[in-house]
Amino acid sequence: MIQYSPTSFETHLFHEGNLFKAYELFGSHLLRYEGKVVTRFTVWAPNAVQVNLIGSFNNWNSNGFRLIKQNDQGIWSLTIPLDLSGELYKYEIVSKKGVTLLKSDPFAFFSEVRPNTASIVYDIKGYKWNDQKWIKNKENKSIYHEPLFIYELHLGTWKLKDNGEYYSYAELANELIPYIKEHGFTHIEILPLVEHPYDRSWGYQGVSYFSATSRYGTPKDLMYFIDQCHQHNIGVILDWVPGHFCKDAHGLYLFDGEPVYDYPNEKDRENFIWGTANFDLGKNEVQSFLISNALFWIEYFHIDGFRVDAVANIIYWPGEEKIPNRYAIDFLKKMNRVVFQHDPTVLMIAEDSTDWPMVTAPTHVGGIGFNYKWNMGWMNDILKYMEELPEKRTSLHHKVTFSLMYAFSENFVLPFSHDEVVHGKKSLLNKMPGTYEEKFAQLRLLYGYMVGHPGKKLLFMGGEFGQFSEWKDLDQLDWNLFNYDMHRKMDAYIRELLKFYRRSKPLYELDHSLEGFEWIDVNNAAQSIFSFVRKSKEEEDFLLFVCNFKNNNYGNYKIGVPKKGEYREVFNSDDERFGGTHHINYKILKTKDGFYHGREQYITMKVPPYGVSILKPVKKRKERKDNGENKVLSDAPSGRKRN
Repeated sequence: MIQYSPTSFETHLFHEGNLFKAYELFGSHLLRYEGKVVTRFTVWAPNAVQVNLIGSFNNWNSNGFRLIKQNDQGIWSLTIPLDLSGELYKYEIVSKKGVTLLKSDPFAFFSEVRPNTASIVYDIKGYKWNDQKWIKNKENKSIYHEPLFIYELHLGTWKLKDNGEYYSYAELANELIPYIKEHGFTHIEILPLVEHPYDRSWGYQGVSYFSATSRYGTPKDLMYFIDQCHQHNIGVILDWVPGHFCKDAHGLYLFDGEPVYDYPNEKDRENFIWGTANFDLGKNEVQSFLISNALFWIEYFHIDGFRVDAVANIIYWPGEEKIPNRYAIDFLKKMNRVVFQHDPTVLMIAEDSTDWPMVTAPTHVGGIGFNYKWNMGWMNDILKYMEELPEKRTSLHHKVTFSLMYAFSENFVLPFSHDEVVHGKKSLLNKMPGTYEEKFAQLRLLYGYMVGHPGKKLLFMGGEFGQFSEWKDLDQLDWNLFNYDMHRKMDAYIRELLKFYRRSKPLYELDHSLEGFEWIDVNNAAQSIFSFVRKSKEEEDFLLFVCNFKNNNYGNYKIGVPKKGEYREVFNSDDERFGGTHHINYKILKTKDGFYHGREQYITMKVPPYGVSILKPVKKRKERKDNGENKVLSDAPSGRKRN
């Protein structure tokens, strides 16, 4: 056997919590030694008495394959003078209590397809990327001032083959990418892709954090899929779980018979609600492991961002007392600092349901350092409002208005995620009260209002065509619904809405600035009509939204407007093309002098039932020329900055 020893600098950084490319040290690696390919295995098992290597190359017999302990902190290593590419392996660990454990490699780059659990020796290097244009464009833009509309999906249940099998990563490039482009989403967000043993955990209970799940192919197949997304101008966000992991016997749980990646105290370690174990985020080596994992996905898979799962579960210790976990909070700050130092264009999105302040503020001003946060309060309030009978919405008026009290306190993403359409919660369409047609009208209204509300957007798969059933996590989406007229029209509505969103700067340029939003009428609880203005950086470029949350239409609705002149309707959710009743404002709407809604002029317009009408001021030719509509605007700062 070839003797290998990690450098003292590498081990020092790892145990200090600052080895941010730990995947280059640990795991299995194919290396060249004296002109030949050898395979090196390195693992951290600080409490182990002995560590052996077993696999398909030695008939799972550990005799003669004992790893050598490299330091007192429990780093073990063994180099085999063979090219073991493609071979299966595990670590046979003897605990202090004399128990023999069979463990997958925490740093493995590839794993067997479940239910098998062995790691696979895999050369992660060598994929030839062709997304240089995408990378360059990201570097030249600020996502804060750009459109961001995310399509969240689960690869295993978006669409299945006729025989019920999964599409591979490579096949999904042909199936999914055209669909995303046609609808106009800017990014996809994929439920966790780290290797996981149980399909119905959706990837949230992971085992091998450096191993892209083999359900859909090889790691390089996934690289190809992401490369193709980028070449078609689609960003890729990975749902990522640095808070807890599954407790299956071959995984990280009590890795060497004692807590290694998990907390030593059972009360802190055990996540009884989910049946998982919490990462010990105060342990330096765990910090090296997790931060390295984030950088690994960025470096080798060109991931554009992470939706960081269960931040509320991370920042507080388990229990009802809600005691802040300062170790975990410090870890999140450190993680965000390191990620943004590595790549300042990355999206770090916190799934956080708490009111913890400054989640999206830079760490140097006391924030946690994310650059986005899911707006769970907005989502809960607007869905509660929409699920209520229209005649009772008057009493819930504050559910719509309250979000604007804090909309600019953080950089928010407005999410309608998978969590809202499972476990008996019903689909978004089926949450809407009323008749068949009224359900569709209110869902169009909800999406239109979402586009108008400050913040970036996210929609879970199936919502775009109005899936009636909630998400069935063992089956594909109900694609047969495209045989029905209203579902086709809902899909057409989403396509037009996203097209309108992406070409309308008032809907995204000032998402995180108070200057980008202004109420017109916030007090019309009796009719449940809300009107407001969204603005771009250009003073004269704004859109006027009128949202009617009741099934009444109005032919001469009076509304104060910011500017004297003419207005035209540029979007209407009640258009018959979308399945509506076609209460459309065909004519140019001219202002009249008169004080209304605090303005010196007003217009009268049609307001559709359960509808959104969007108006835009008409610019005269001279104004268009003088204002230089086609000039490139400067990228002035807005919202919070990355670290």
